[in-house]
Amino acid sequence: MAAMTLSLPIDPAANELLNRNALALLVGMVLDQQIPLEKAFTSPYVLAQRLGHAPDARELAAYDPEALVEVFARPPALHRFPKAMAARVQEVCRVLVERYDGDAARVWADAADGAQLLRRLTDLPGFGRQKAQIFLALLGKRYDVRPTGWREAAGGYGDEDAYRSVADITDETSLRLVREYKQQQKAAARAAKS
Repeated sequence: MAAMTLSLPIDPAANELLNRNALALLVGMVLDQQIPLEKAFTSPYVLAQRLGHAPDARELAAYDPEALVEVFARPPALHRFPKAMAARVQEVCRVLVERYDGDAARVWADAADGAQLLRRLTDLPGFGRQKAQIFLALLGKRYDVRPTGWREAAGGYGDEDAYRSVADITDETSLRLVREYKQQQKAAARAAKS
């Protein structure tokens, strides 16, 4: 991946894995739901430790599903829903093997434009439009993956100087600003319901 990097307030070795291994970064994004983002993006490093090497899409796609659940569930579990998330990661890896020769970076490396990249991401298991836009913004802002129209495809998550998602986190201060934004969004959603 490119010169820019993700710098989350997590274990430096976990950050380093995210910055050198496209699949680890993608797995972190898959896991980033219903748990703190620090946990989601540290879990690929814990997974690598349990496997004895960086995650590999072909290996995970072919892994015995029950054995993979055990890897995810072993304390500390990689996610609060280890069975569901082991299956989701395996589904993503199978798509990577079928469509991208097992290379996660190929999802974004040769995308013609932002719209195509967004379609590729939303085609991945577990990637709805919002998650795909956040990941697209993350690729653009932190890894210099900037096909024509990437900011537009990322929606508000692509805005410069925004603090809306993991794409905008570079330190503790930006993490706090992102958390505040998310809390405001949840409060607005609750107010709209009542």
